[in-house]
Amino acid sequence: MCLSLEKNGRELLVKMLSSEKSPSRGGWNAAIFIIFVEVAERFAYYGLIGNLIMYLTNELHQPTATAAKNVNMWIGLSSLFPILGAIVADSYLGRFKTIIYSTCIYFLGMVMLCLSASVVPRHHREYAYFVALYVLAVGEGGHKPCVQTFAADQFDEETDEDKQAKSSFFNWWFLAIVVAGTVATLVIIYIQDNVSWVLSYGVLAAVIAAGLVLFLLGIPRYRNEDNVRGSPFTTVAQVFVAAARKWHLKAGRQNNNGVYYGDNEGGSSGVKSEHKTLVRTKQFRFLDKSMIMDEHDASSNMRNPWRLCSQNQVEEVKLVVRLIPIWLSCLMFHAVQAQIHTYFIKQGSTMIRTIGPNFRFPPASLQSLVGIVIVTTIPIYDRILVPTVRKFTGHPAGITVLQRIGVGLFLSIINMVVAAVVEAKRVGVARKHNLMDSPKAIVPIDVWWLLPQYFITGLSDGFTVIGLQQLFYEQMPEEMRSLGAAAYISILGVGSFLSSFIISLVENISRNSGDPWLGNNLNRAHLDDFYWVLAGLSALFFGVYLWIAKRFVYKQVVGEASSAREV
Repeated sequence: MCLSLEKNGRELLVKMLSSEKSPSRGGWNAAIFIIFVEVAERFAYYGLIGNLIMYLTNELHQPTATAAKNVNMWIGLSSLFPILGAIVADSYLGRFKTIIYSTCIYFLGMVMLCLSASVVPRHHREYAYFVALYVLAVGEGGHKPCVQTFAADQFDEETDEDKQAKSSFFNWWFLAIVVAGTVATLVIIYIQDNVSWVLSYGVLAAVIAAGLVLFLLGIPRYRNEDNVRGSPFTTVAQVFVAAARKWHLKAGRQNNNGVYYGDNEGGSSGVKSEHKTLVRTKQFRFLDKSMIMDEHDASSNMRNPWRLCSQNQVEEVKLVVRLIPIWLSCLMFHAVQAQIHTYFIKQGSTMIRTIGPNFRFPPASLQSLVGIVIVTTIPIYDRILVPTVRKFTGHPAGITVLQRIGVGLFLSIINMVVAAVVEAKRVGVARKHNLMDSPKAIVPIDVWWLLPQYFITGLSDGFTVIGLQQLFYEQMPEEMRSLGAAAYISILGVGSFLSSFIISLVENISRNSGDPWLGNNLNRAHLDDFYWVLAGLSALFFGVYLWIAKRFVYKQVVGEASSAREV
């Protein structure tokens, strides 16, 4: 698509890639074009993932457990590739170029997906389909960590008007994503179940192409300030290497003598700027050794960053290290949420889904309820719950970010308990009507029994997912916020891998006992017991999270009020 630009178009693109500035650029005039490409990508993603397990089981004839693991594996890799994408963007290409290249790759993957479902011979179809899926995953790797950050960069934080507009932007951004996912779940999945899989993939490819065109049309308006600073991992590595080389030194000297505070550099990049100075904290004191000046440092004309780091650099690395336990303790949450794309859909496919005498909706379309719940509850949370709770807690946001995440984690436990009870009810009805050995028969129980678990999924998403996004944005060093976005997204990926691992473990243990829990016949399977296992593991992880959250230290900036004690 990009190669077909005429000479004038190419010259304009090259001119903009050179990052020339214009006082008329930026703000909402630019961000709206970036929202288009994000909406297109999210529409395509949810249109694909929402019914993927049905394509794998019905079209490629994979066993249910195998299909569920393949779905989780693809979600996992799609959520881990953004870490590589963030490194590429920050170290080599910049966010703007990365968005263009990754969207072109994503479009290519959609075209390949469409071809794999149509012209590829049936005996090669599965191989071609999975190749296309992982091309899409590569495209997502560059897209996810860059688009939102690049859009937020369009607002100038030096003006009050843009500060207010930027705050509004995040609300509209999230709303646009939810609406795109909800519409895709309703429209694309209906096409897949009732018209044609090939047509649905063609529509998704066309949407991606349209999003890319709109993004390119916004080029004259962008404030493109991509500064390639090098890999953020270098900063982290320097602090650990310097601390290891000085492991024998004492971190605290009388009156702080021998501590390197930096040559007025603010951030981890070592470049003079107006970045804020972080308060020195007492956690992870072994890292403080990296800022002790020994005789070798004092006698050297130039600072070796692999031997001596500034206090601010050390504190920035501590910010990253503090988030790792939070990251680990939230993995089980996404293992639970992964069920919405797998076993929740298979449950619904066995239940009565008719509205009126003739219309029967696809089971995967129930996922749209999650988006509807999020869209309706966020205003209630923001306008009613926060002001009410604020009167009792005195906290500006009503509750802290960690408390918000914790509420969502607790709801995910309740979600699995409810899902287990509903599944036991469904199996009981199947047994009553002698349908235990008829896996393709419709059990005479309404699919609306599944509404509570979809509703709780939306509630827990609204608390935990938004909370994690805010935490990893606010608590990461400013130069590492792209990496922070990728790290937050990667929780979803590793959580999906964890879900696949639990499925494999349950399969192996139950098969050895002679009574497999996750067979193709859901009526004979023990899906309710599997949900109880997830509930128990979620409770265990929740306990670990509470222990970590009570000891978490928020970012503290010199000269500013801190919420470090508010957990």
